[in-house]
Amino acid sequence: MLRVNTNEKVTVTFELNGRTVRGEATPRMLLTDFLRGELGQTGTHVGCEHGVCGCCTVRIDGVAARSCLMLAVQAEGRRIDTVEGLAASKDALNALQRAFRKHHALQCGFCTAGILMSFSDYLSRNPNPDEDEVRDVLGGHICRCTGYAGLMKAIMEAAAELRGARTSKGAPAQ
Repeated sequence: MLRVNTNEKVTVTFELNGRTVRGEATPRMLLTDFLRGELGQTGTHVGCEHGVCGCCTVRIDGVAARSCLMLAVQAEGRRIDTVEGLAASKDALNALQRAFRKHHALQCGFCTAGILMSFSDYLSRNPNPDEDEVRDVLGGHICRCTGYAGLMKAIMEAAAELRGARTSKGAPAQ
């Protein structure tokens, strides 16, 4: 059986929030640890390290995924988006972030980044969710503070705003 030298570092290169990054990772380093420790992307939180709590959710090639279940070396050549890249611009929040602020959809904020990343993916694919669908996606996240009511309001409002933006740009609203 081939043994992995866990001290050996591998160069990993991928696109992070729209820019190419490169760093060194051991073969068994999790993507969460690489993002936080090597690249300073501390908005991606480490909760359970088992893919259950949702705090580490990022988008990988546009799809929400748990970064605690992926090795850093598996990110080679991929497009990774974290909460740090979610804002509309350096000085402006996007629709989802604005709705979270308006509806106080966070308290301690630990789970917020993962929820924002999940719904940035989900709303891009389903711009007209009903409350049951939103609850289903929220089921992949553990939040011990909010009680979820503010989250529901924020997500539904952001979906409506995003639908309006798509309609005004000529794309059909669904």
